Amino acid sequence: CGSPLPAPVSGDCPHCRELQPSFGSGRALFLLTGTGRNFVHGVKYHGDRSLLVDLPSLMEQSPDFRDHFEGAILVPVPLHRRRLRARGYNQSAWIAKALAASGGSDVEAHFLLKRIRNTRTQTTLSREQRMRNVENALALYPGKRLDRARRYVIVDDVFTTGATLEACARVLREAGVEQVDVAALGHG
Repeated sequence: CGSPLPAPVSGDCPHCRELQPSFGSGRALFLLTGTGRNFVHGVKYHGDRSLLVDLPSLMEQSPDFRDHFEGAILVPVPLHRRRLRARGYNQSAWIAKALAASGGSDVEAHFLLKRIRNTRTQTTLSREQRMRNVENALALYPGKRLDRARRYVIVDDVFTTGATLEACARVLREAGVEQVDVAALGHG
């Protein structure tokens, strides 16, 4: 899931054992505290796309994060059309495009998923409520073709419980994709 651990653990981290994810691995660029929280909130809640100009230098400081995108198709977490209309932008789409631009010539961003049910915001929900909230809320865009041999990385702004990223991963897995990973700017 990309959660930083204070010491090496054998097997999955405690968070992943509880989630039992459909995705293979995850990375987060930083913890969602202090400057990291301000960065994510600036992009997500204030629409400050200019902050993403700093992604290449942030990725240089975290080679493991940068390498996570090598050869991947990046898939932003979709917003429901009502939320997109109200907000005016999808921050996950901005992040995926910025990561693709910073990731090299073999990294692409594609809009493959669609939110088919308008869900409540996840910010105040418990883990169980978040899982139920996004259940059956996502689908593959009609007519989109997937290269099952490629690796797909679902991109979001924040990894908190993993409910949204897990729901997206399940859709790609059910469509036959074998290698699905996840990434977020912040973890927390």
